[in-house]
Amino acid sequence: MADITFYTNPMSRGQIARWMLEEVGQPYETVLLDYGTTMKSPDYLAINPMGKVPAIRHGEVVVTEGAAICAYLADAFPDRQLAPAPRDPLRGSYLRWMFFGAGPVEHAVTNHYLKWDPSPEQSMMVGYGGYDTVLGVLEQLVATGPYLLGDKFSALDVYLGSQISWGTQFGTMEKRPGFEEYVARITARPAYCKAKDTDAALMPKRDSA
Repeated sequence: MADITFYTNPMSRGQIARWMLEEVGQPYETVLLDYGTTMKSPDYLAINPMGKVPAIRHGEVVVTEGAAICAYLADAFPDRQLAPAPRDPLRGSYLRWMFFGAGPVEHAVTNHYLKWDPSPEQSMMVGYGGYDTVLGVLEQLVATGPYLLGDKFSALDVYLGSQISWGTQFGTMEKRPGFEEYVARITARPAYCKAKDTDAALMPKRDSA
């Protein structure tokens, strides 16, 4: 039996967690949840009180939030070398940009999509400063190497790379120089393709007219 249970909906951020699960290469059981029904059921709320996906259960450990799932799985299966070791000098950069994705990037892109951008005065209060500032930092980051930590692919590319991929695909993030080339590189990975095909097969089927 699989030690990992994966709670998701194919039309959600669960796509990020599935990609990460495919990268670590461990067997897992998928539990599909529906918005407004099973995702809000008492059984699932006992796992994630937020009533959101993704979530994983690994043995007795429950992890929610996309960045946390990626970071946890990378550390749980170190043989896959998807995260710098604790004493590796790159560990600081890895954590820095993982949290940057979960905080400033997530908030800046969401608020901009909802047509709220902080004024110059308000930018001093919000953690991300401003949408253009965040995208400028990302543009510099993808230019540092083939991957976000340089030559080595990591869980950071799964999480933050997914945000860049989705943002440029759905128009919530500008297609700035370097973004498309970087996205093409990470989405060519076999684990990404397998995860994408799996979620595509689980998407609700539309009746043809």
